[in-house]
Amino acid sequence: MLNTVLIASDHAGFALKSEIQKLLPKIEWMDLGPANSSRVDYPDYAERVADQISKKKHKIGVLICGSGIGMSIAANKIAGVRAALVENPVSARLAREHNDANIICIGSRFLAPEYAAEIIETFLKTPASTDERHRARVEKISKLEGKN
Repeated sequence: MLNTVLIASDHAGFALKSEIQKLLPKIEWMDLGPANSSRVDYPDYAERVADQISKKKHKIGVLICGSGIGMSIAANKIAGVRAALVENPVSARLAREHNDANIICIGSRFLAPEYAAEIIETFLKTPASTDERHRARVEKISKLEGKN
């Protein structure tokens, strides 16, 4: 697995974020907030994680909101980020292998903590494919950044 993993949520994902960190204690987490379940705006927390990934200060992140959709949309606005909304271990594995996703987004309203932890663990332990067809596609995604 990768070294430090960034994690953040909004208020809807706060409880699941806390549970995941307890369920996966071997992972070195860097929690970028929030510190409690008071109402916050998910784009602010998506940006915190995505900026660190974009600037290559960290390699991988986890974002949690009610559905996972808002976090995924917001994070993908940042250059160099490939945030994948994932709801099962197979899609988590494929997001890493085929798309070299560097942020996993999950929805707290749809996943039990144990299942969410399994999904995240699968994502974190799966390497990106070195197969040229997958690398070429990821490169094409990168070329789309900033295109109007």
